[in-house]
Amino acid sequence: MRNQIFVNLPVADLPRSMDFFGKLGFTFNPQFTNDKAACMIICENIYAMLLTKDFFQSFIDKEISDATRSTEVLLALSCDNREEVDELVAKAVSAGGKATRPAQDHGFMYSRSFDDPDGHIWEVFYMDPDTVQQG
Repeated sequence: MRNQIFVNLPVADLPRSMDFFGKLGFTFNPQFTNDKAACMIICENIYAMLLTKDFFQSFIDKEISDATRSTEVLLALSCDNREEVDELVAKAVSAGGKATRPAQDHGFMYSRSFDDPDGHIWEVFYMDPDTVQQG
């Protein structure tokens, strides 16, 4: 079995979150999706588990962070090119997300970010593979 990563995120309104990410082009694995959780497919072997807050709380002994007020994690997604970065952020804003800062252009890397409806920050970036190979 290949290694996999499942990022678990608490959400206030599971149908709203699924609708938001569906508008960004993500799909969900119905085998692991119900009224408490949705398994969002990011790519082969990488998933985001969108969990209702009550269900999320059942896995932890600590308080759930309020992502609209503080940041515990940045979720970074790579894209195939700069245009895909811009398109994904535009889709996020159109679907109810919020662009959080201006584009960052470092020559070899281009990035933008958005908050999803629950305040989780998604960093979307493109890194030029030719520049990376040159070191």
